[in-house]
Amino acid sequence: MASHRPHVVIVGGGFAGLYAAKALSRAPVRVTLIDRRNHHLFQPLLYQVATAGLSAIDIGAPIRQILRRARNTTVLMAHVLGVDMASRRISLSTGRSIDYDYLIIATGASHSYFGHGDWQRVAPGLKTIEDALEIRRRILVAFERAEMEEDAIARQAWLTFVVIGAGPTGAELAGAVAELARHTLVREFRRFDPSQAHILLLEGGKRVLPSYPPDLSKRARRQLERLGVEVQTEALVTDIDSAGVGVDQRRIAARTVLWAAGVEASPLGSSLGVPLDRVGRVKVQADLTVPGHPEVFVVGDLAYLEQDGQPIPGIAPAAIQQGRHAVRNIRRHLSGKPLETFRYRDRGSMATLGRSAAVAEIGRLHLSGLPAWLSWLCIHIFFLIGYRNRLVVLFEWAKSYLTFQRSARLILDESADPGEPETSWCE
Repeated sequence: MASHRPHVVIVGGGFAGLYAAKALSRAPVRVTLIDRRNHHLFQPLLYQVATAGLSAIDIGAPIRQILRRARNTTVLMAHVLGVDMASRRISLSTGRSIDYDYLIIATGASHSYFGHGDWQRVAPGLKTIEDALEIRRRILVAFERAEMEEDAIARQAWLTFVVIGAGPTGAELAGAVAELARHTLVREFRRFDPSQAHILLLEGGKRVLPSYPPDLSKRARRQLERLGVEVQTEALVTDIDSAGVGVDQRRIAARTVLWAAGVEASPLGSSLGVPLDRVGRVKVQADLTVPGHPEVFVVGDLAYLEQDGQPIPGIAPAAIQQGRHAVRNIRRHLSGKPLETFRYRDRGSMATLGRSAAVAEIGRLHLSGLPAWLSWLCIHIFFLIGYRNRLVVLFEWAKSYLTFQRSARLILDESADPGEPETSWCE
């Protein structure tokens, strides 16, 4: 009977958790996937939502819809409070507890403000759809405020956009904001020229895209600068408030500050009582299990594992591979076979910076410009969940490429702007 089948619980519906669930859809087990949201999110394209290039529904899909043909799988929308590995039980925010035979934890990571949690209110990061919509609102509101501003200095503060952190997310955000200002909005305002907006990308290290080879980092910086982004490296942020940013011994007046500088692991990892790295990731064994618990797997951004002396990167392809590998090891364990070591197959890294602007590392091949951008587009279309999503995103990108227009530019909650009244006389 189905009730006697081993119970596999998956916590997290991101890339690792979702692909693990799909790999288990025909296995002789019961599967329960738990996520605090009802949808899977294609995080690599969040910056497109944040800069009005795509709508939220273009990069997300209901988890139940994705797994509707997996008859052995139950989806629960709930928040996991903790894991008792001794009794093989997890506790939910609903007050319910769920027992498991195997557990896959894939709860990912969130923003890290390096001990300055108060910065989050004035410098939102980009991890969820809610984050993307808030960033989009702040960007669009800034241009609207600039149109109404009489004072030139105050207007320039509204037209200054600071992105902190020059990893892939920060570089992509900065490039997209520059294109929005210099091409999409350029003829739409009467009291100022949107192309004069100041987009500033700050990086505490010595170069942009520090995880990429130095030659691609240099090319990325040149492409960003051609787009109109001012790049400042070795720039350490000391303070952020609603009026601007403190950098070293100077002050930058800016009403829109975006955070892309750091991440920290999901707090669920700390509840396991196992060794963690400095950002809270679980130090898993080579087979992706928790030390002393061959039935518990930690995968994706929550897992820390070194390969060839380097940590496995927290990117979607690595998470997908880890989710699938955890399933293979569960199958092996059910068959009485030893667990296999995980080996990450690096198929390359790429980041898009703007229209026909990107960098890509594919094995020994280093690409930049249009070839890298086309490679990036094809790969991201391939990984999008759902046939409709692929068609919609491809259409939107084609339209944007030809016309520079961005269709998702509605300001949905203007009253939430800091310092503004919550009511409006205009309905």
